[in-house]
Amino acid sequence: GRIVAIGSFPGDAARTIDARGMVVAPGFIDIHTHYDAQVFWDPTLSPSSCHGVTTIVGGNCGFSNAPLNGTRDNADYLMRMLARVEGMPLEGLRLGIPWNWKSFGDYLEAIRGTLAINAAFMVGHSALRCAVMGARAVGHAATAGEIGAMQDLLRGSLAAGGLGFSTSIAGTHSDGEGNPVPSRYAQREELLALARVAGEFEGTSLEIAPDIGVEFTDEFARLVTDLSLASRRVLNWNVLIPSWKMPEVYRSQIGASGFAAAHGARVVPLAIVKPGRLWINFHGGFFLDFLPGWAETMRLAPGERKAALADPNVRTRLEAGARAPEAGTRALMTRWSEWLIAQTAKPRAGVLAGKNCRRRRPRTRKGSVRRATGYCRGGRSQDRVRTSQPYRG
Repeated sequence: GRIVAIGSFPGDAARTIDARGMVVAPGFIDIHTHYDAQVFWDPTLSPSSCHGVTTIVGGNCGFSNAPLNGTRDNADYLMRMLARVEGMPLEGLRLGIPWNWKSFGDYLEAIRGTLAINAAFMVGHSALRCAVMGARAVGHAATAGEIGAMQDLLRGSLAAGGLGFSTSIAGTHSDGEGNPVPSRYAQREELLALARVAGEFEGTSLEIAPDIGVEFTDEFARLVTDLSLASRRVLNWNVLIPSWKMPEVYRSQIGASGFAAAHGARVVPLAIVKPGRLWINFHGGFFLDFLPGWAETMRLAPGERKAALADPNVRTRLEAGARAPEAGTRALMTRWSEWLIAQTAKPRAGVLAGKNCRRRRPRTRKGSVRRATGYCRGGRSQDRVRTSQPYRG
């Protein structure tokens, strides 16, 4: 159907639908995006708008571009953090974002009337911590005074139009220096205090990023339940990756929703409804530092990382980490033989595009860290190679 008019009309329609408690919209609502930077150079917010999405939600996982404290270091830190955790080109963030605001409301004003589709943004926990705590946001628990200041800043951000509060406790989220992102240093009371502020405003919600692809602990189930109860709001988490090979993982994750419901809370997972593809390269390390035992190597400076990837002992250790039980469903992303070389950094390596990382032996589908890193540490490509690998459970 189509929305043909908005307002109050006399008489009955040919067909009436009970939409109480629902959202009426002309297209899909994509509630988990990271278009916070792209809004400044792509008003269409592609590719979402190309697929019928008419509303997006940004600022997820604790990563929003506001509020800021007005210092250059604050904006620079957020840029480098976004580049690392979301695989965004740092130079693009430097050139494409004006960073000329301070409050969350100022950020929204900077993009008001510029976009082709509707957009709403969560207030990110890491941004709040940086704005209030400065350098202490990394490596330190917040004091009572700092928690109070974050509550005030969140309250002002929500009053200015923020959609809700987002955070991350995922061990996979590291900043530009390879340290845990600020939200990962938050204690339980800090999270609950901020959740309570979100509950002061109608129409808000909570979002949290847990560790990907691993079983949920009882402690995590209790945390998300308490956050939902403290805010009196729905909490969603990203992302549920069901796999028939590891049913215990998704069963424990869905079980958290059952636990929450039994205690009067609402906790819901997001799920990918199509085979997913990740753009991965050994230069930035996005996703690769999510794997057990990989973070130390991926945090090295580019030259040192290149040398480490050439070391057979390091590659053996990385292979073991990718196959370790604690990798959970993340191990499914490291089927090297299915990796496709999607883009090369240098034109002369363009002949590799579209090829996979299998060994050269005939009739084999085997792959290895050695094969994958061979392209990316200065082998035939002479530079990094971006890879795209389809996920299938």
